[in-house]
Amino acid sequence: MKEVGKKPALTAVIFAILLVALNLRPAISSIGPMLEPIRTDLALTNGQVSLLTAVPVLCMGVFAPFAIVFNRRFGLKRSIGFLLAAIGVFTLGRGFWPSYFNLLLSSFFIGIAIAIIGPMLSAMIKRDFPTRTASLIGVYSFGMGLGATLAAGLTGVVYAASGWPAGLAIWSGLAIAALIIWLRMPEANGKGQQAMPDDPLPISESPWKNLKAWYMLLFFGFQSAFFFSMLTWLAPIAIDKGLSVLSAGAVVTVMTAVQIVCNISIPLLFSRYPNRFLWVLAVLAFGTAGILLLMVAGAWSVWLAAALIGVALGGLFPIALLLPLDATASADEANSWAAMTQSGGYLISAFMPFIIGVVYDRTGNHDATLWMFLAFVLFMILFAYLLNRKP
Repeated sequence: MKEVGKKPALTAVIFAILLVALNLRPAISSIGPMLEPIRTDLALTNGQVSLLTAVPVLCMGVFAPFAIVFNRRFGLKRSIGFLLAAIGVFTLGRGFWPSYFNLLLSSFFIGIAIAIIGPMLSAMIKRDFPTRTASLIGVYSFGMGLGATLAAGLTGVVYAASGWPAGLAIWSGLAIAALIIWLRMPEANGKGQQAMPDDPLPISESPWKNLKAWYMLLFFGFQSAFFFSMLTWLAPIAIDKGLSVLSAGAVVTVMTAVQIVCNISIPLLFSRYPNRFLWVLAVLAFGTAGILLLMVAGAWSVWLAAALIGVALGGLFPIALLLPLDATASADEANSWAAMTQSGGYLISAFMPFIIGVVYDRTGNHDATLWMFLAFVLFMILFAYLLNRKP
């Protein structure tokens, strides 16, 4: 399998992947800071407004297997271009038709687009960069983290100036920019190389029949549950520790900032230290230390705990994305395995923050929440061990 050829073409393809990845979170993460204004303006219940973030994550689980269908029928480049356009259109529509029905409809279709793009980007990296998958997965995960952080941090600025519909719709600009670059991206073969078609190679075996793929699915599910649960509940935990609402928001920013730095830096070390299981143990050691600090220490510990947990989250996501690529021989196989792991994984993670909320309502404190976080850590270690075990 040959890689992208000339250096300018290589740079252009990497930049295109980064811009596409940048669009896989803003339409979701921009909703979070606007939940209260949306709820108030549209006279919604907390349950109704929470669906705006729950629906896309559920769609990411349900519709990820359709990446295989899109790849076979339309190819990677055309499929991702079409889905980027869909993200842009539905995100822009939130500004022109700011009704609850349209917000829910846009969340549904944006979730579908994100679900399908994710595995297809993994397949493209496997196809075009077979010897540099770790570095390119780092670019991919960095782009997703950066997009989430930008949207979470800047949506409120636009809201203050122009209202929440504009705060949500402005992120369509990212999709338009990515679509322009994506369509102008050079072909994935250099001069003198054989063209690498978008048409897939046949899959030798369905991943749904492979026990190793199921371990990957469960690992992806618990790392994703860890991420979404931390994103949802770290601020309330910080407030319970005595921090103000403003400071609690800053704690989450610290966590996500450390995460995106680790998203790009940790995968760069994978080629020198390739053992994925040891990396899982290393980054989860940081995460466990952060959780224990939240359990036993006072308010001063929250900032350090957020940074430690950010290291864990920043390392776990690229590892979870790399596992299907490590186990497969072709782009189509990688697409199939990634679609399976992300489908089941996101379905697991979609319900975990809600379950934590139900437990919190019953107990009135976050002791059980922190024990659940430790359980996520133990499950990730278990499935990483099973994947690392010799057959």
